[in-house]
Amino acid sequence: MTCASCVARVERKLGKLDGVHAVVNLPLESAQITVPESVTDQQILDTVTATGYSARLKAAPTARNLPDDGTEVAELSGDEPAAAAALRHRLLLAAALTLPALIISMIPAAQFPNWGWWAFALSLPVVTWAAWPFHRAAAVNARHLASTMDTLVSIGVGAAFLFSTWQLLADPALTEHPGMDMSAHALYFEVAAVVTTFLLLGRYLEANAKQKAGNALKALLNLGAKEATVIRDGAEVRMPADRLQPGDVFLVRPGEKIATDGFVVDGQSAVDTSLITGESLPVEVGVDDTVTGATINTNGRLLVKATRVGSETTLAQMGKLVSQAQSGKAPIARLADRISAVFVPIVLAIAAATFTIWMLSTGDQQSAFTAAVAVLVIACPCALGLATPTALLTGTGRGAQMGILIKGPQVLEDTRTVDTIVLDKTGTVTSGRLSVAGIHSFTGAGEEEILALAGAVETASEHPIAQAIARAANLNGPLLPVTGFESAPGGGVRGTVDGRQVVAGRAGWLQDNGIIVEDRHRAALQTREETGATVIWVAVDGLTAGIISLTDTVKDGSGAAIARLKALGLRPILLTGDNAAAAAIVAADVGIPARDVLAGVLPEGKVDAVRKLQAAGATVAMAGDGVNDAAALAQADLGIAMGSGTDVAIAAADLTVMGNDLDQVAQAIELSRRTLATIKTNLFWAFFYNAIGIPVAALGLLNPMIAGAAMAASSVLVVSNSLRLRRFDGRAVPDPAAHPPAALPVPVG
Repeated sequence: MTCASCVARVERKLGKLDGVHAVVNLPLESAQITVPESVTDQQILDTVTATGYSARLKAAPTARNLPDDGTEVAELSGDEPAAAAALRHRLLLAAALTLPALIISMIPAAQFPNWGWWAFALSLPVVTWAAWPFHRAAAVNARHLASTMDTLVSIGVGAAFLFSTWQLLADPALTEHPGMDMSAHALYFEVAAVVTTFLLLGRYLEANAKQKAGNALKALLNLGAKEATVIRDGAEVRMPADRLQPGDVFLVRPGEKIATDGFVVDGQSAVDTSLITGESLPVEVGVDDTVTGATINTNGRLLVKATRVGSETTLAQMGKLVSQAQSGKAPIARLADRISAVFVPIVLAIAAATFTIWMLSTGDQQSAFTAAVAVLVIACPCALGLATPTALLTGTGRGAQMGILIKGPQVLEDTRTVDTIVLDKTGTVTSGRLSVAGIHSFTGAGEEEILALAGAVETASEHPIAQAIARAANLNGPLLPVTGFESAPGGGVRGTVDGRQVVAGRAGWLQDNGIIVEDRHRAALQTREETGATVIWVAVDGLTAGIISLTDTVKDGSGAAIARLKALGLRPILLTGDNAAAAAIVAADVGIPARDVLAGVLPEGKVDAVRKLQAAGATVAMAGDGVNDAAALAQADLGIAMGSGTDVAIAAADLTVMGNDLDQVAQAIELSRRTLATIKTNLFWAFFYNAIGIPVAALGLLNPMIAGAAMAASSVLVVSNSLRLRRFDGRAVPDPAAHPPAALPVPVG
């Protein structure tokens, strides 16, 4: 495939099969195809072949076999290194023969008797063997009554060469006298050779650039460890990492990559997660902490129990998301494809009209022919076909390197329009690593007893508050088993511990369980909430036993990240289920005005909050990390999941940042906008180039050689502009007025 016309044709033919939907990616030369069970792989391959191209089924973009979701990936042609190597041989021969042909044709002082025959001999291999890829593609398309940019190139080069040959055969002595002026003959051998050479050069540079653009995904998929040291019957056994099974315990020595996702069962170390999350500082991990495959153990010895292997790992899911994003198309790309599909026939008609009008108006055969050939050459829409996919490929690849996963091209459009960003407090703005700050007993029961009962029932919950209480209780000894556990999102938990009925959570949750909260209890809770603390009720056997206060810490850099979001034109809103006092302290610390704080919001209320903002005319992005954020992420115009969050939140989001830093959210939005801006710039220059070039060529003001060079240059310009995204570093421009990073512990939850 060489242009948007090829893409549109393959998609159109595959789309005629019942229930088949195909998205063809030009730089990747691949197609992502959704097919019903009634359509076989062979039917897909046969259809592509009947369209004039070759195809083969391609393994999903990871050796670990991504899950089958009904989508096949077909490779439509060979790999880029092979394509570039084949083009290089043709380019070198073409350049070596074109240079002398150009000199003797253009410089009268360099001409000798019968130089025309030498120009013919030098250009013959160029317009046949070197230009064979263009002729072959044009012939294949012509056989199917279709046309692409290769049709324009083949006709232009062939016409220039055949017309010149006819002129020379008609008068073999045409160039027997040296020193002829250009206007004294109608030979265009050098035009045919130069156009071919320039186009080959452009195609060769494209092949290399496309390979670079796709390298990010390949590099990502190669990050995984190749081998693991598994502990079997007390002995160390080396085995390929892809043979690990959930439940296997493997050893990770300092300097080694962690083979797969799991949690630490023994040891303590700092883990370099930069390959996955983009965060530069190592993360300290110990027993029970989760670790991600492909991250690097820096100093300690770790024993890790595998929980997810193969296609279930974080790395494999990242590869799948990046591949899907790169294979998809933004709405703006589909517009370019539709225009390109009808572009070539229109250009052929314009070229024929140009020749006819020139002949009828001037009777000058040479001028008419030159103008028509220039129209054919200048009009090739190759830059148009590369404008969107190369930018998308490079932008999403760069994002993957920085730990930013863009789920699809539509996300680029969404990031352009959002003007409000709702930030879930716990785990997004704050660290989410809550700690128990105090316990108050109402019944005379010991603080350790209240904490032990609450920790036992809370340990079954994934909520950060529950985990903090369980962690604190665990410090005083093993937790008792809990039976009859129940959890109410946004309410609390209950269960039976050592024969005692324990209820923990909000005041409303206690009322739902028939537990009476006295005024003196409320007064004690209010006193602690006024300090900004998050306070949890604990009831035992139907009586209010006490309250537990917790504190959280604002993440380093949250304040600066919010200042950066404001600089991007977004209005940050803090959303939390905590009390107003706790929310106000965090908001003030990170620079969010009090009017933009929504506190005491239940999980279902988060969705309503987003809807209300949308109803008021805002285009809303939502950033969160918990299970209870998933619905709001799906409701928002742009859902952003923090990588430290749950799988549910990541699945519901449009954009995922693998790190735990709020600044990555700003980076993600900026990268998406930069990628979309690059696409628009590419499309503008591609359209502008054709819009200006065609009328100039039709008026006879453009030499075909210059047209060929300009066309090749336009493709290289578009690809090079896209490759600039590889240098996106995501660092904010220092702003002295920006809010300083916040690191002070604040009471919250």
